[in-house]
Amino acid sequence: MMIPHHEQALEMAELADGRAENAGVKKLAAAIERAQDPEIRTMRAWLAGWDRPASAGHGGGHGGGDGSGHGMAGMMSEQDMKDLAKARGGEFDRAFAELMIAHHEGAVAMAEDERRNGVNPTARKLADDVVRTQSAEVAELRRILGRL
Repeated sequence: MMIPHHEQALEMAELADGRAENAGVKKLAAAIERAQDPEIRTMRAWLAGWDRPASAGHGGGHGGGDGSGHGMAGMMSEQDMKDLAKARGGEFDRAFAELMIAHHEGAVAMAEDERRNGVNPTARKLADDVVRTQSAEVAELRRILGRL
C-alpha cells in the first residue's frame, strides 16, 4: 500500500513546480521526488519478484478505491488535490506544507508498522529509511509553516 501512498506524494510534489513561492517548499518538493520515485520502483520490483499485484487494494482512487482518500492514513482526497492544484504562491506553500505533513505522518505510521511486524529484512530497511527521512521532512515542513 506504500506504492499508491508514494505516488500521491509525487503528484503533490510535482504540483510545486510553477506554484510554490517559498524556497524551502520548492527544495522539499524536489527532495520528495528524488526519494520516492526510486522507492516506488524498488517496491514494484519486490512485488513482481514475489508474484504479487503491483497495487494490491488500490482500486484506482487515492486510498480506499472510492476516491475519497480515506483508505490509508494521510491520503489526500481528490478535492484536496484539486484545491492544491488551484493554489499559487503563499497559498500553495501553506496548503502544501499542511497536506504533506499529514501525508508523511500517514507514511511514517505505515512504515513503523512494517518495522514492527514485517518479516522481510530489505522491506524493513526501507521502512527505517521512510521513518527517518519523512520524519525529518515533517519537522522541516513545520519550520516552514512557522515562517509563512
